[in-house]
Amino acid sequence: MSFGPVSLGHANHGNHGNAQRQSAPQEDSPRHTARHPHPLSPVPDDGPSPPSPPPSPSLRFGYGTNGLADLRLDDALALLADLGYDGVGLTLDHMHLDPLAPDLAARTRRVAHRLDTLGLAVTVETGARYVLDPRRKHGPSLLDPDPEDRARRVDLLLRAVRIAGDLGAHAVHCFSGTLPPGRDPDPGASTDKDPDTNTAWQRLAETLTPVLDAAATAGIPLAIEPEPGHLLATLADFHRLRRMLGDPASLGLTLDIGHCQCLEPLPPADCVRDAAPWLRHVQIEDMRREVHEHLPFGDGEIDFPPVLAALAATGYRGLTVVELPRHSHAGPHYAELSLPFLRRVQTAAQAVAYADPRPPSLPASTAHPADRQRSSSHAVLPSRPSPAANPSVAPPGEPSATPEGSTP
Repeated sequence: MSFGPVSLGHANHGNHGNAQRQSAPQEDSPRHTARHPHPLSPVPDDGPSPPSPPPSPSLRFGYGTNGLADLRLDDALALLADLGYDGVGLTLDHMHLDPLAPDLAARTRRVAHRLDTLGLAVTVETGARYVLDPRRKHGPSLLDPDPEDRARRVDLLLRAVRIAGDLGAHAVHCFSGTLPPGRDPDPGASTDKDPDTNTAWQRLAETLTPVLDAAATAGIPLAIEPEPGHLLATLADFHRLRRMLGDPASLGLTLDIGHCQCLEPLPPADCVRDAAPWLRHVQIEDMRREVHEHLPFGDGEIDFPPVLAALAATGYRGLTVVELPRHSHAGPHYAELSLPFLRRVQTAAQAVAYADPRPPSLPASTAHPADRQRSSSHAVLPSRPSPAANPSVAPPGEPSATPEGSTP
């Protein structure tokens, strides 16, 4: 999901709300900006404490194995259990659970037993690098012109559904992929009038249909992720696909909180409320506006208490998985720091919800403007509308710049 800093325009580099963190071993780590006091930092006591908020449903936090790529899978799972995580986002890849290697059923049974022993829930993710092609990072995709190439990606997703059933996973994650090289539409043009884009949407719907049928049979939702730079890049794009397919019950949504900050016209908390009916999987990390770079908590611009308050208010009970694939060189360090941060934010989120209740049945898109303004007042940096509904993040057709919905 991350692929190094890729600018979408003039990013706002205000780095409000950054947490102080101990330094980690460095190896090709992203550039960090100066830090300011985090909103969760202690403040001077200037009067009586407000009444304690009522308890809210606890969210379940996980960590993605794409951020622990240097560890054996058994070691990664043991680490997450020891740290207190509730689950894991398990990326199917050659170094952990290889979906293409022999004896897949037996290896999957061993992983299922390990997860059960450690008490870890699981989501199956399918954004591994080079898993299908040693020369194309995330190829082939569901959009490839060659039907045999598309069939290879479909086969991977069908395997993922079977693995998820054997593991007792609560969702299978996937992504659309990018338009083939040389077929990128003008970002300012209407995609409805672009023949290449219309063909891509038709291919996406057709190739996903057998996967959705398999997911329905298995009783496991397929949760597609809007990825910056992909054909399906925004929540609006998700709804376009959903309508094309006739709103199948087996089609759900993976919502990446960082992508909301990066790309969506609404603040991340409002995105959560809008996405609630279809939400099946959540990924979380910090990020800046218009820069698709997955960052450790505190290094970006996201105000997290309203986000977790919104997630709790929707009743979401799946995993909320930390996704830092570019930080595997220090994966155990970031895994150790991330969970305490999220737990502190969850406590603060209860206070946000207590001070600013909003019925979970009221989507942000239908909220009164005054309510929208009040929600945005919690944000460290209010999101600005993107200049285009689906801006291009990477140079046209550059697969090396595709994210993890896709892991870079």
